[in-house]
Amino acid sequence: MNKLKIILLGLILISCDTDSGPLKTIFLFPQELKEISAVEMTTKSDLIWTLEDKGNEANLYAIDWKGKLVSTLSITDAVNNDWEDLTSDGEGNVYIGDFGNNDNERKDLCIYKVDAAQLNKSTTKIASKISFYFPEQKDFPPTKSGLFYDVEAFFILNNTFYLFTKNRSSQFDGTTLLYSVPNEIGNHRARFISSFKTCDVYKKCAITSADSSPDGKSIVLLSGASVWVFTDYKNDDFFSGKAHQIDLQHFSQKEGICFGKNNKIYISDERKKKSGGKLYELDLSKLKSKS
Repeated sequence: MNKLKIILLGLILISCDTDSGPLKTIFLFPQELKEISAVEMTTKSDLIWTLEDKGNEANLYAIDWKGKLVSTLSITDAVNNDWEDLTSDGEGNVYIGDFGNNDNERKDLCIYKVDAAQLNKSTTKIASKISFYFPEQKDFPPTKSGLFYDVEAFFILNNTFYLFTKNRSSQFDGTTLLYSVPNEIGNHRARFISSFKTCDVYKKCAITSADSSPDGKSIVLLSGASVWVFTDYKNDDFFSGKAHQIDLQHFSQKEGICFGKNNKIYISDERKKKSGGKLYELDLSKLKSKS
């Protein structure tokens, strides 16, 4: 194969990796951040906030829209047991979900609050800690067919956290469980609301992140291959509404999703060798106009 053909093949591969189906690539995350596990935009900042999951530092990272690492905020009084997702409230406070629970053995599931005023600093302490447990879980760990209590997805709405479990059971059928936890200091009994089945292929359908639109009228769930959009639900039973699955026509280890402006959502994936580690944009208004 001559050099020209090699160059053309490389360009084709790059194009396929950056813009596939409805996804538009915005930027590549900094090289040092390999295990991006969340993305969040706040009302008080134009930056994108992210973190890395289990085994990494207890840090929040601020990224600009060119993919540059602007600042690192070290949380000095918390440990990254398994940080999995981020959300923020109307005042710009950020919440860290330390509830990754692959083996369903943990009894220390919690959410950390970081005050908006601290986000421009290099170090801070948590403003509050909200602990919770699942009353339906009796064994730690359960049997392999009962591994329903890992969490990688949540958001805050009306001062309540909504959590979506990542099903790791041996008989995976796509079921994700929806729970609520109040935004109050203490150790709370998570309230089961309802469940939803995505599909029966674990890698493509296990839920890895979630977010609510700014007006609270729609929510999104993320997996490695799809986004589910829920609308027209009753109260906080989001699964009671209309569900629309969007095939991203792109598979990777996607672990972060958040709403932006103008009906756009942003998705991140982990870096795997020479692929991933990117921020993507998905324009829901364009998709709806085609349906």
